[in-house]
Amino acid sequence: MTSSAVHLIRLARWGVTLARRRALVGIENDPNAPAALRQLVRLARLATLTGKNGPRDYAGAFRAIGPAAIKLGQSLATRPDLVGEEAANNLLSLQDSLPPVPFAQIKAAIESSFGQPVEKLFAEVDPNPVGAASIAQVHKGITTDGRKVAIKVLRPGIREKFARDITTYEWAAAHVEAMGGEFSRLRPRLTIANFKRWTNSELDLRREAASASELAEQMAGVPGYRIPAVKISRVDELRARGHDFASLSERLVISFLTQAISAGFFHADMHQGNLFVEDDGTIVAIDFGIMGRIDRRARQWLAEILYGLTTGNYQRVAEIHFEAQYVPSYHSVGEFATALRAVGEPMRGKPVKELSVGQMLDGLFAITRDFDMQTQPHLLLLQKTMVMVEGIATQLNPDINMWDTAAPYVRSWIRDELGPEAALADRLKQDAETLLRLPGLIRRVEEMFPPKGGAPEPPPLPEIPLITDKREGRGWLGYIVAGLAGAGAVWGAMALGWIG
Repeated sequence: MTSSAVHLIRLARWGVTLARRRALVGIENDPNAPAALRQLVRLARLATLTGKNGPRDYAGAFRAIGPAAIKLGQSLATRPDLVGEEAANNLLSLQDSLPPVPFAQIKAAIESSFGQPVEKLFAEVDPNPVGAASIAQVHKGITTDGRKVAIKVLRPGIREKFARDITTYEWAAAHVEAMGGEFSRLRPRLTIANFKRWTNSELDLRREAASASELAEQMAGVPGYRIPAVKISRVDELRARGHDFASLSERLVISFLTQAISAGFFHADMHQGNLFVEDDGTIVAIDFGIMGRIDRRARQWLAEILYGLTTGNYQRVAEIHFEAQYVPSYHSVGEFATALRAVGEPMRGKPVKELSVGQMLDGLFAITRDFDMQTQPHLLLLQKTMVMVEGIATQLNPDINMWDTAAPYVRSWIRDELGPEAALADRLKQDAETLLRLPGLIRRVEEMFPPKGGAPEPPPLPEIPLITDKREGRGWLGYIVAGLAGAGAVWGAMALGWIG
């Protein structure tokens, strides 16, 4: 087990890296950050002889810290509402333009995995990568039977680097959550547990291939996936080819809703580098390392929430939050509906370009705090992907109204899935299943198992000894200093929108 001293050294090193590139100035100026933390950040900046003024190299800081931080930076690049336009634009360089690993190392990794020389596996491999990201890079190749393929190879040592960094994230999150109050409500430990699960899935390239196959099956009813031609981020080239941007943006939104609401299985890394457009306007997705899942009951709640927001039915949206047990029952449904109305009304009927997404998110965050809503980590991937889709759709068509675009699809799905015919079919299915379970039901008492809310059972969390535990033999001064250092790293992530 990694010692507390090692974790503190890592956090201090990361803090210095961030401070040297002025990436912590925002926290230093944030009045909502604890005074002690702002003082620590200020000391880190002064220790690196760095002033407040000057360029802030967020991308360089995240790249220098390591691959896990790069994945965080890629997510934050889609959230200018949280980190600001300057930071978001700077972090965009982390999306698909990282320095590649030398081909000699890639070749060695391929040969190590298959136990054969590359020449026996492929007739040809292009040493120049098509793309290089934080976890892997891709090379064009031709198999010995003449098929053109994409060869995706993990960066050497990436598993070990991720495992090392995530143990420190877990350690810091445990100390932050132990502080109670707002930190306990945000559940940073569970958030890190989900982040760990997502990244471990992305590191398993066999699972990525399986995810691509499953998503293709789920999306068989919509235009199929073919070999990509033009990246969706190359707007000038798309315009030169005569593509209808309004149609592309709408198709992108509907494709995401089809995956998330109809299938409950969606591509959760839909940034510009992973989306292409063919000559006929087909949108092609690649890189299925991060996928999200939502069970049917949660999808029903999600659809009703989206439709309620688009139609202004805030009372029903509030009721769903209570049914899903997202909001504790001691609060008032009516008061929660009024709070939702205060945030939702300014959004309705306006294009995205006229909305302040930052103000909207600030309002929603205030609601979660006022009504004691705990963070729902199982929905974080969905939220992240929705923001990505909105950002790309807006880039293609600044006049798009996300709510109006989504409403017809969501209305149709609700009618088909929650209408009278669907309700009757569900009831017949449930009754039949209940009859089949009767022998088992006789042997137990169902009342011993209370109904669950909207959130799935949390995964088991690792046991992490706190440095405030007196068994470590530290004095109280050591507890305070170490606790502030651990809290600083995770508070910085929360201030950037990663945790919570």
